Amino acid sequence: MKNNKLFLIGSFISWRFLIFLFVFIGVILLPLQSKYLGDGSEIYLTNPLVWSFLNFDGKRFLSIATIGYQPLSYFFFPLYPILIRFFGNLFGGLQTDFALSGLLISNVSFFVAILGLWKLINLDFKKNIAINTILLLLLFPTSFYFGSLYSESLFLALVVWSFYFARKGKWFLSSILAGLSSATRLIGIVMLPVILVEYYLKNKNKGKRKLISWNLVPIVLLSALGLIFYLFYLQKETGDFMVFVNTVSIFGDQRSSRIVSLPQVFYRYIFKILPNLSFSYLPGVYTAFLEFAVGVIFLFLSLYSLEKLPLSYFVYLLGTYLIPTLSGSFSSLPRYVLVSFPGFIILGKLMVKLPKVLRFVIYALLFILLTITTALFSRGYWVS
Repeated sequence: MKNNKLFLIGSFISWRFLIFLFVFIGVILLPLQSKYLGDGSEIYLTNPLVWSFLNFDGKRFLSIATIGYQPLSYFFFPLYPILIRFFGNLFGGLQTDFALSGLLISNVSFFVAILGLWKLINLDFKKNIAINTILLLLLFPTSFYFGSLYSESLFLALVVWSFYFARKGKWFLSSILAGLSSATRLIGIVMLPVILVEYYLKNKNKGKRKLISWNLVPIVLLSALGLIFYLFYLQKETGDFMVFVNTVSIFGDQRSSRIVSLPQVFYRYIFKILPNLSFSYLPGVYTAFLEFAVGVIFLFLSLYSLEKLPLSYFVYLLGTYLIPTLSGSFSSLPRYVLVSFPGFIILGKLMVKLPKVLRFVIYALLFILLTITTALFSRGYWVS
């Protein structure tokens, strides 16, 4: 047990140090793109090692936390900015206090997430699979988002522990955490069928009375409560409870407010996006190929998990993969799949079967990709 804690603490601290190092490399080597820097160019330039973690959507979360929702910001669900606002006011109420509280929430949440992931994996698999899963997650090319002012860390912590309590049959705790996850990200609603699947698997041999009972009512309601409250809030404030879907196209020409099928998305990348990339702008090329590669890999992992993982893991992995693609793009998918932890478990299972040399090559490649992606993001280049 002590060695497990040392591994997790040591891995987290090493990852945190490496992310700072990659940001420093970016500051030295890359020219600055000033449009989406954390809280504006002037503040960013005072300390890029801190303010770079608020680039792009980090600015939006900070804005929601400090001044509330504004038009075209409803895509960002409320729990994370609510927590930033609470702790920011507790720390002093200055802009810097809100920023630092958000970064603190993200980093603490990520450690809580990997601690829960370790315990969850060890319910079904050997320690070496848990080790490889954690390392793959830490070295994934977009893992720096876990330490940024983004909601990925908080969401992952909530769903991992919700899974853990569901596997233990503690339905109330699992449903509460699932409900909070649905107030953090739209894909948190996937936890409702996940918990129902776990409930079915644990009670299918106990008769219909146990399987179909009033116990399901609080499970269903609590698991979706965060999303329900947010929908009512949106209806009251904007007159459109689905405004976060209906305005998704503002985030880029690739996104659509109507549902687009997965084959259409692949067709778009293979025949329209990738062949027409301009190699005069290498960051754009890098990002497009990263998006497509993640789209292919996680489709395979989603299908493969049906045979290799418990059914609830498959439901969650498929849901968290498919929902972001329904807008017609793999844009941001390399970030969105960070919370698709069953995919990393599958990869961890595959890694332990590989020769040591090949494992080293894969980890080295991930290390290089993480360096590039973190450095680009830190200097204001869109990567996910």
